[in-house]
Amino acid sequence: MNCCTSFPSWRLATCCAPPKWTRSGMRLQGPRNCGASQMTLGTQTWKQYYLRRSELEFRMASGRPEDFTCRALAGHKGEIDDLAYISTSEYRFDGQDKSVVCTVSSDGTVRAWDLHEGMELWSSPVQSAALVNLVAYPRLQLVVTVDERGLIKVWEAENGCEKAAFLLPMYSSALEACDIPEGPLLLAACAEGALYTLTVPWLQLLSRVNVFPGNPTSLLCSPDRQWVFASTQNSDLSPEVFYTQSLLCRSEDETPASTTLPIWLTSRACWTPDEAARLMVMHRNDNGMQLVITTYELGSRKSRDRVEVLVRQIASFLLPDTMMPPHLMKGHGSQVILLVSGSELVLFTIHGLQLVAFQDHQRPITSMWVDQTRVITSSFDLSLRVYMWNKENKFPVLKSCYHLLGGSHRWASGFTHVESDSMSIVGVEARNIGTSILRSYYFQVRCG
Repeated sequence: MNCCTSFPSWRLATCCAPPKWTRSGMRLQGPRNCGASQMTLGTQTWKQYYLRRSELEFRMASGRPEDFTCRALAGHKGEIDDLAYISTSEYRFDGQDKSVVCTVSSDGTVRAWDLHEGMELWSSPVQSAALVNLVAYPRLQLVVTVDERGLIKVWEAENGCEKAAFLLPMYSSALEACDIPEGPLLLAACAEGALYTLTVPWLQLLSRVNVFPGNPTSLLCSPDRQWVFASTQNSDLSPEVFYTQSLLCRSEDETPASTTLPIWLTSRACWTPDEAARLMVMHRNDNGMQLVITTYELGSRKSRDRVEVLVRQIASFLLPDTMMPPHLMKGHGSQVILLVSGSELVLFTIHGLQLVAFQDHQRPITSMWVDQTRVITSSFDLSLRVYMWNKENKFPVLKSCYHLLGGSHRWASGFTHVESDSMSIVGVEARNIGTSILRSYYFQVRCG
């Protein structure tokens, strides 16, 4: 098959919505429900753009050695604890396309990397404590980090300049970027069980809510950022869902709109990308013996002075007794759940129908990245596995495509994280000496 003549699925999606014009050219975005990435024509013709994007998608689906450039990016003197793309997910072929990733490490630095050029762009001054988490705001070109003591900082992604700081009373158990029409927000869960809502970039405190006093709290924002799921793992405390706008209140007397889900011993949760208010939660059943996945749909009812959060259960099923408790969970579309248990990847519908199971890895899977095009898993076996979606059936079919290999087992102990954008894949490769490097796979477009 010629890489420049294959007909990609995105071509149909662009017909669903009229184009939006800008001074620099035509900028298109598919309808919200299609989940299509943004695309920029710039000065290119439709034919040039179509050929280049067709080639890029073909190369990322085939994964032959000639399809990508693999680089090892070293610089951190400690372990890399988290990473995030700071570049946008646009498809651009106008010379301005870049894949830029930021990383935080136990060495106390945050660094930015250009995956196209295979180089470090900048590194922050060494902080007094190890950096453990970060979130990115690509639209604002900002990255937010937190260290093991709870110190939050905002950095400019272009040059690494520090813009603002905020100190939590204890270490942070979760960070979530929340960009809503009222403005960009940062949600930070403190280990004491409180939820802090801060403005971005200046980190001004908008509200503080006690969620699970004395318990580390996990956070998950819905795809449209209207809902925040808060839970504490393996506890008899039931999880809560907050209406995001109600977290903007500044008064201690105002209670944010929320609802408590009627479940306990919660272990995992995820949102479905195509139904913004659909939440899937893994928890124990009433006798605490079996794992259950329950799916809820959320809504709100507004009156003059308050918002009532509505919740409706739409599906629930027991996981097989033969399955080890999953440690990773993601959603796809509106009906599919991806679960990772040990070295196995299993797909279920929200009603419990098992679609497929993969055992491609030789050792446990450490992370999973999912979008509307593909799924990528990382493993301690020092490989990344790439899967592609085929949505022609009633339920999306996932096809196992190829492995991307890391370095030598003599020096490395496996991949711990994986992320991707429209033209690159990057994994964190842990080294046997207690440090980490980035292993990037950049897919080149060679059509003229």
